[in-house]
Amino acid sequence: MPATTNTSFSVDAKILPKEADLHFTLLIPAYNEEERIAGTLHEYATYFRENFSGSIRLMVVLNGCRDATMRVVESCSKTYPEIEAIEFQAAIGKGGALIEGLKLAPDTDIIGYTDADGATPPSAMLDLLRKCYHHDGVIGSRWLPGAKLHQAQTKTRQFVSRVFHRIVHILFDLGYQDTQCPAKVFRKTPIVDVHQNLMIADLAFDVNLLYLLKRGGFDVVEVPTEWTDKLGSKVTQTLFRSSLTMLLSVIRLRLVYSPLHPYMSYFRPLEAWIYQKLRAPFIPAAKR
Repeated sequence: MPATTNTSFSVDAKILPKEADLHFTLLIPAYNEEERIAGTLHEYATYFRENFSGSIRLMVVLNGCRDATMRVVESCSKTYPEIEAIEFQAAIGKGGALIEGLKLAPDTDIIGYTDADGATPPSAMLDLLRKCYHHDGVIGSRWLPGAKLHQAQTKTRQFVSRVFHRIVHILFDLGYQDTQCPAKVFRKTPIVDVHQNLMIADLAFDVNLLYLLKRGGFDVVEVPTEWTDKLGSKVTQTLFRSSLTMLLSVIRLRLVYSPLHPYMSYFRPLEAWIYQKLRAPFIPAAKR
């Protein structure tokens, strides 16, 4: 069962408007996605226009793109005005892009994120969104019974994923089967509450976010979702380096929320040096 401690801040704190008056922001972090993002944007914009009575903003957060991703997004926005973009010239990481995008939470009712490759179809995202009407957050899972996997990950990625899941379970005991599925939606209140403490800018960002929400006592549930693993995954191309970075990040996160936190400032130059060598984004932990 997903771990929560209380819901005093949560679903009772704000009654959502009816769906026709609801505003949903969907973040799509993008790094050199000129070949894949147009199809994803077209599919999402078309599906939500036909099946969602509220308003949606598809916000692409470009993270150090060196290709024509921005031009593709701008072209799509001429057909679909609900498509917008924020561009960061520096490579701030997928987690960094989401941290920046989540700053939009105060301006919407529900905010979520998915990948630019369209691995999560819009029908599955809409299902998560509607389940979030009754919870503080809903996260999709590829590992729960009932999940539909049209094209599974490679055996190597599945193995690495399960090892990482075990490490996260030992360090944080979150109670989720799939912390890394990029299909998540949240009400704005929980995101605004925890945002200032987000510090993981790489692919372990999800663990950072879910752990803070658990500490805040928010009601975040995990449900089976639909998924198709796509060719050209950036994670597959840099699997060893990405995995090492994620391992370092979750250990670092565990230390930040431990009695050792006051001593971590002494090791900050070493932390920054290691992340630089891994070519990974680094955000110093905030003082607590």
